[in-house]
Amino acid sequence: MSDRGYRRPRPLSPLREHLRDTFWFAPTMGFVSVFVLWLVASEVDDAIVAFFRREEAYDELETLISFAQDAKTIVTQISSAMMTFIGVVFSISLVAVQMASGQLTPRVVRIFVRSRISKATLTVFLATFLFSLLVLASYESETDPRRVVSVPLLQSLLTLVLVGLSLLLFVVYVSSTLRLMQVGPVVDRIARDSFRVLGRMPRGPGGSEGLGARTGQVMYEGRAGVLRDVNTARLVRVARRQGVVLRLIPRIGDFVVPGTPMFAVHGGAVPPRHRLRSAVSVSVERTLHQDLAFGLRQLTDIALRALSTSVNDPTTAVQCLDRIVQFLAVVVRLPLGTVHHRDRAGKVRLVQEGPGWEDLVDLAFEEIRWCVAGSPQVSRRLLAGLDDLLLLAPEERKQPLVRHRALLVEAVERSVPVAADREFALQPDRQGIG
Repeated sequence: MSDRGYRRPRPLSPLREHLRDTFWFAPTMGFVSVFVLWLVASEVDDAIVAFFRREEAYDELETLISFAQDAKTIVTQISSAMMTFIGVVFSISLVAVQMASGQLTPRVVRIFVRSRISKATLTVFLATFLFSLLVLASYESETDPRRVVSVPLLQSLLTLVLVGLSLLLFVVYVSSTLRLMQVGPVVDRIARDSFRVLGRMPRGPGGSEGLGARTGQVMYEGRAGVLRDVNTARLVRVARRQGVVLRLIPRIGDFVVPGTPMFAVHGGAVPPRHRLRSAVSVSVERTLHQDLAFGLRQLTDIALRALSTSVNDPTTAVQCLDRIVQFLAVVVRLPLGTVHHRDRAGKVRLVQEGPGWEDLVDLAFEEIRWCVAGSPQVSRRLLAGLDDLLLLAPEERKQPLVRHRALLVEAVERSVPVAADREFALQPDRQGIG
């Protein structure tokens, strides 16, 4: 395979993705920003008062004081009501997320956690509450224009602006949360996230030639968990300085335990272990940052739950198959499997194993195929999807598709005794039963 499409990894990419998986970073930055905004607004308000006092425009200053005192009532109401509003809104939202995770898959909670609108809404709500408290602390008991030092005029106006922004975000947030409870938007979001991962993934040549002799091995020493991602830019830099080639032994998404091999070293001494440890992220669950197969895993999980006897929702399974076929149609001609990460000089420094074409096809269809014998809608859609992929696939990638198609036909013929029903269930249809 050629190096065409290779993208050098970005050093801060893992950190950015880890922060997106948190719900505390955005509110914390909001607190810092709103405190800075309050300081700036306070200085402006002090400057306005000082200007009017220098100009001895006490009548105008008295008008500003009167306006600020009227706004104080509104600011007081905002500060007392905002926390209650936040609690009610997000309690309802958590119930909605729980319902969606029960109907689809628990992994849809990740969509809520990573949602920019969810974080922006919580950040603005909390920022409005904090800003209103700071503004209330800025009010003086003195109302004499000749003796007053500060009038929180701009601060009061900014509080009203934040309230307006909160109301706008609330409407958008409710709409976004309601979409999370619908199958179509959820599977569409999973598909779009998968395509983003595909767009970020470097595509380099496969094979292990040119790595040199294996000269060492690094064991994993952290806590047990799922290999979430690796800082490929840092690993390439460490390998270049040491003059070696590193090979990541587990794949992204594998569960690793302490004492198991993590890196194989080729062509030189083992780099400092602390530098390698800091470049590996292990967590309690998989993420889509570098895990190409995780999107298919989520779509398959939703389809399997829909096909279970307790749910019996074949239309949802068909919607998932639509996105699965779409994803496979995109990667059907792309280089997959082993990826070679190179340094600036073009020399291989990190070898990373990824899912191959057959791995992705098996993940996409194997479990679903086992469950479709009693659902002609799904079997017809699955046959249509396999036929479409066979038209797109190059010759060397058709075998897994042919195998799954043959096994599907055998399963339907074995489980459906009536010939007319078998013929109907084995008729390809992109809508299932259109």
